[in-house]
Amino acid sequence: HLQLMESGGGSVQPGGSLRLSCTAAGDTFTSHWMGWFRQVPGKKRAGVAVMFTGADTKYYSGSVKGRFTVSQHKDQNFSLALQMNSLKPEDSAMYYCATASYGTALFEPLDPDEYAFWGQGTQVTVSS
Repeated sequence: HLQLMESGGGSVQPGGSLRLSCTAAGDTFTSHWMGWFRQVPGKKRAGVAVMFTGADTKYYSGSVKGRFTVSQHKDQNFSLALQMNSLKPEDSAMYYCATASYGTALFEPLDPDEYAFWGQGTQVTVSS
């Protein structure tokens, strides 16, 4: 069955960088909407960066555009990366990787409700 596992979270000072990775198994991930979402306590989970793996189409939330980059990598396993630069304290959150089912057309790609499969999350903390 389909599995997602995030890694790469941690603590960093403002202005620093982190690279998150999501290792995916259980599918070829050739035509999937996949992406990164984040959540802080007391708030709804929100889309950060998503992409369609079949066409390399990408969408970013306004708060991270120009600072974060989502990319796919196909080696022995499929993985989805999120390169985060110029990090700010407000980027602190639990970050989750998610994917929709194969070939699913999404109405709102940054809406977490559109995604069926989720990883366990990795914590990112930005503070001085």
